[in-house]
Amino acid sequence: MMDSAPDRKRRPAVFLDRDGVLNVDHGYVHRLEQIEWCPDAPEAVAALNRAGYWVFVVTNQSGVARGYYDETAVRSLHRKMAEELADRGARIDDWRYCPYHPNGTVEGYRRISHCRKPAPGMLLDLIAAYPVDRGGSFMIGDKDSDMEAARAAGVRGVRYRGGSLLSLVEEALGQHQEPADR
Repeated sequence: MMDSAPDRKRRPAVFLDRDGVLNVDHGYVHRLEQIEWCPDAPEAVAALNRAGYWVFVVTNQSGVARGYYDETAVRSLHRKMAEELADRGARIDDWRYCPYHPNGTVEGYRRISHCRKPAPGMLLDLIAAYPVDRGGSFMIGDKDSDMEAARAAGVRGVRYRGGSLLSLVEEALGQHQEPADR
């Protein structure tokens, strides 16, 4: 858990999927050189920070269960991504990932988990750990499983379909009840 947020007052949160939303999903991304930011992703995170939202990343990382990389690689990548974002004036308040998959090849990670999207576990854990105003919160994801996790956690789902993430964030910030769908 990386809690770099300066205060703990109740405020809405944005839950961001990682691969396919923050960075281009090249498949099992786990090294910094594989990171290709989605258009305007750092600027979108900075805009959410300025708007006063908690900003969280919630990402399925079945590559751990499949034996492609380990949890150390995931945590290391998140630290490096956080550094790159900080260099661009943006901050992620916390990163959560699910290393489990029911068809994994690594026995310790081969299981069904409440944290694997579409289950809402990662979102609910963050809502419990931070003073989140759930009513104003939303999830940005690129897959049906992200939208299902948002619905199950009681937050609005916003679908990212490519293009400027900043434009989608600005649109989503302007909407309070209707989900944005790109």
